[in-house]
Parts: sequence; C-alpha cells; structure tokens
Amino acid sequence: MINITLPDNSVRQYESGVTALDIAKSISEGLARNVLAAKVNEEIWDATRPINNDANLRLFTWNDTEGKAALWHSSAHLMAEAIELLYPGVKFGIGPDIENGFYYDIDFMDHSISSDDFKKIEDKMLELANQKQQFIRKEVSKTEALAYFNKKGDEYKLELITDLEDGKISFYQSGDFTDLCRGPHIPDTSSIKAIKLLNTAGAYWRGDEKRKQLTRIYGITFQKQKELTEYLTLLEEAKKRDHRKLGKELELFTFSAKVGMGLPIWLPKGAALRERLENFLKKIQKKAGYEQVICPHIGNVELYKTSGHYQKYGKDSFQPITTPVEGEEFFLKPMNCPHHCEIYNHKPRSYKDLPVRLAEFGTVYRYEQSGELHGLTRVRGFTQDDAHIFCRPDQLKEEFIKVIDIVLYIFKTLDFKNYTAQISLRDKNNTEKYIGSDENWEKAERAIIEATEEKGLSTTIEYGEAAFYGPKLDFMVKDAIGRKWQLGTIQVDYNLPERFDLEYVGSDNQKHRPVMIHRAPFGSMERFVAVLIEHTAGKFPLWLTPEQFIILPISEKYVDYAKKVLNVLNNYELRGSIDERNEKTGKKIRDAELQRIPFMIIVGEKEEMENSISVRKQGEGDLGGFTTESFAKLINDEISSLIEK
Repeated sequence: MINITLPDNSVRQYESGVTALDIAKSISEGLARNVLAAKVNEEIWDATRPINNDANLRLFTWNDTEGKAALWHSSAHLMAEAIELLYPGVKFGIGPDIENGFYYDIDFMDHSISSDDFKKIEDKMLELANQKQQFIRKEVSKTEALAYFNKKGDEYKLELITDLEDGKISFYQSGDFTDLCRGPHIPDTSSIKAIKLLNTAGAYWRGDEKRKQLTRIYGITFQKQKELTEYLTLLEEAKKRDHRKLGKELELFTFSAKVGMGLPIWLPKGAALRERLENFLKKIQKKAGYEQVICPHIGNVELYKTSGHYQKYGKDSFQPITTPVEGEEFFLKPMNCPHHCEIYNHKPRSYKDLPVRLAEFGTVYRYEQSGELHGLTRVRGFTQDDAHIFCRPDQLKEEFIKVIDIVLYIFKTLDFKNYTAQISLRDKNNTEKYIGSDENWEKAERAIIEATEEKGLSTTIEYGEAAFYGPKLDFMVKDAIGRKWQLGTIQVDYNLPERFDLEYVGSDNQKHRPVMIHRAPFGSMERFVAVLIEHTAGKFPLWLTPEQFIILPISEKYVDYAKKVLNVLNNYELRGSIDERNEKTGKKIRDAELQRIPFMIIVGEKEEMENSISVRKQGEGDLGGFTTESFAKLINDEISSLIEK
C-alpha cells in the first residue's frame, strides 16, 4: 500500500500502481471526467501514469494552467498524427504547448502547405479525436529510440535523442502515431472537441539561421465549441488593438529597413508620450531617493566577463567591436547593471551612505533573430527603466517592499487592475544556469518570499525562471481583454556585488558586502508602451495622451480665433493642435475620433462672438459650451483625479 496526500491535505491509502485518474474516480466520477493531468510530488504527470510510491498529489482540470497545457500539448501530437496521414513522408521537429495553444515545427519535404489546407487538417484531427485514442507512454532505451527514428528516417528526432540521457527517454503513442516526448498528456483525445489552426510561420531548426527552415503551424483547441468561439472573438478584438497597427495610425513609432530590423524609431507623438512616462517615473523616483545616472552605450568586453553576462548571453549579444589600433574589444551594452556596479565602486562607501539608489533610462542591445522580432514587444534595441539599489543586508526587506509600492502605484495610475505576482526561483536540478553560492541564493529567495508575505501579495512560485544571478519577483498583468503580460520585475542579487568586489565600511569599521536589488517597474519603455497601446486600444489616459484636444474651425474664417484659443490653452500647459484642413466639420470630427483625441473643440461665428468654445468628448459626444478657462479646469481636474486616485 502507498499513502497519497490529496489536494485537501487528507491522506488515503491506495494499492501501488494506482493512477491519478483512479484516485479522482474514488473521490468523484464527475471530477474524474475533468482530470487532464496531475502533479505527483514536484513533477507533472499523465493522469494515467502509475504511482508506485508515497506521494503528494494535485489534480489538474481545464481550469488549471497545467490542465490546459496538457490538452494543448496533446493537441500538438494530434495535429502531427493528422498531418502524417495527409502528407506521408513529412518529418517533425518539436511540438510544445504555448501560452495559448500549441505549435509544431514540420519539414513538409516535397509537399506544399498554406492556410488553405487548414480545414482539411482540422477535419482529420476531429475525426481522430472522436476515436477516443489513448495517449500511451512507453519508456525506451536510447538504442531503441535511435533505432525507431533511424528506420523512420527522421533526422530531427535523431538529433534530439542524441542530446538525451539514456534511461530518461520516453515515447508516446496515440493511434498509429508515435512521438518522442516526455509528456504529460491527457488520458485520451475525447476531451478535444473544438479545433482551430491559426497561422503558419517559418522557424529555423533549433533556432539556427544556418539550419533548414521548417514550417511552424500554430493552433488551439478547446473542450467546447463555445470556448473556441469566444477565443476567436477575442482574437478579432486583439487585432483591432494590435500596437503595430495603432502605432502606425496614431503616428507613434516606425521602423526602417535602412536603419535596421528591430530598431524602433519614435515619431514626435510617440516620443512625447514616452517622455511623459519617463517624467512620471522620475518624479516618483526622486521622491523615493533615487539619483539619475547616464552610462555609455558600449562597454569593454571585460566588464561583461566580470558580470557573467558575456559567458551567459554572449551568443545573444551583438558581436564585439574591435578597435583597429589598440585592439580593445567592446560590446554594445546588453545590460545596465555592470555599469552601475562601477558607479558604486568609484569611491569608498560607508554603512551610513547606504542605500545607494541609482536610476537610468538606459538603452541596451540584444541580438534577436529576425523571425523573433515583433513590433515593440521584441526588438534589438530597447530602453529599460532600470535602477539598482545597493543596500545593507538589514535594509534589504524594507527596500524591496518600497519597490513593490512603486510598481503597484504605477499599475493603479495606469489602470492595470488585474495582476498577480510571480516569485521566480532557480531550478535546483539545473544549477549550471546560475552563478553564486547556494547560501547566497537561499538568502535572496527567502528575502523575496518574506517581503511579499509582509505586503500580503497573492503570489505563485515558478522554479527555473530566476535570472542567472538571482531570484526575482515578476508582475503578471492582465490587460483589458484578459491577455497576460509580464510587466515590472524586482530582483535580489548577492552575486554581482561579489564579482565586482563591492564593499562598504560597517559600523564595526570592517569591510562588508552590500546586497543589490535590480528593478524595472515598466520593464522596457518599448514593451510597456506596446502593452499600454493594446490595453487602452490607443485611448491613453488624459495626462499621457499625445494630444488632449484638437480645435476644429468650421471654416477658414475662424482659423485666427482658433489660434487665439490654442494660445490660451497652451498657457495652461495643455496639449493640442488645430485642424486647418478644408474639410466639412463632420469629417474632421470623425477623423479626430479615429485618432483617439479625447476632446474636440469646435469654433465658429457664435463662439468667436461670445469668446467661448463648443466641446465634444471622444466617445461621448457634445458637452456644450465652455470658456477656455473652464475647459482648462475640466482637463486639469480630470488629470488630478487620474494621477492621485
């Protein structure tokens, strides 16, 4: 007999070899029908996999992230099975679940494929799903695995197997399709009721531009047709909010092939919006005791070898720049933190000087493959709202909590109401990814957990998501249509202070090592603006929007009066312009609505005679007559309520 601790913390005894699905049935037949996967101790398992030892068990349904992941990963296998039947001889790369759905990278060989073929593949997938095919796991030796895919002639799977450790290889079979996979999978295909293939993309094998480009097919599945319909409606809304589309329409940013892929150019309206965001944060930081610094855009390669960034991320950086005479090597700056360590180190520090809080809107550069670039969310040059706090160990928790307060204030002001905090810890089974001692890691992880508990934050823990130099707290924000984004990060670091030999003289007159906090409430200006565009659908808060009003003279006779109104409103530090086009007022109003300009000021003979203005509000219509002074007060009052709420 084995002891199983159930989700309600009760303990029951079962025969060895019992499955999570068997246990679910013993609790409730209704529960069993919904179980898609399970967590046995710390590992995610198939619900049909035998449990042979005492275990802590958690059951996952469609309502859990892990349940969705199991269904979508299984759907990738189902798609591969359908494609192999329809296009004999194809070869398969990898097919994981992703945040929304799944994909599979496929070498179609002599077959051609396009979105026109999706319906045929979807129909075949539904046909197979209706057969209630079981996902059967089989553990195989490395020799067996190589023999199987040698016979099949699939060089992609053979390459993957070569990198695997013998004794830790498993196959999954569903119907007549067998795949190399570690799982987990749902019990059978009957849970897959609604299928939609979404798009195709090119994907170099193993991300190497020198390797063959495979066809990546994205898809998503659901347990109910209604869920798929709702998701497709959400996708249509997301298309309307796409920051690339709105950024172009609102003239916020652009890209130029001559400047270079992934290097955004901020247009006047976008630069003004970005500047207001920066000033907003600078004001908060000044009040919180931060000092602004500015660092070069390049650094000697030795700087990044000291920090460890060269060893960990050298392949993801632009190649070094070598000076022709001295032979020095420089990197385009991939991170701001090594520079800030050198600022801390430029003079002796006393315990009385700490904490030292250094802030910079520092532009950094990472080499992203061209196929991975995506508007402002994935670029090669971006500006981080970066700051580094150097503090004594006894100050760490207080400083960490103060940073949390800044992040939450930003979310409140910008109306990000729905967020969770993710504590990202290292993967203790793969410590090669990280630098520093176990002792330092444990102290850093404990500090984050204690700070979040003291703040009463609702948190989740993710192992393996830490930065290479320390654990972090990531804020996951849901936007207006329910999509999740990672915005804002705070990291605790005992390691870089050691690598840069940072010190302060303590009250005991001895030298001590400071602790370092990395923080970026926005993350990067580019990505944050992209998320903000999509969250607001381009209707920015009044204090932030590029133009707060536009003046629409009903004919050219009233342009001079419009200029007088503009001058008065500019004196109140309001932002706007005049639409002097020779167009009908109705068209000007429609165009202003499309530009998401909050207020439209209409002036004609009546307004000029009465020294007044007529005001319309975007999305609401006519507000009536105002004096310029009362209109200015309306805007400033609304801004005050937004900033100080």
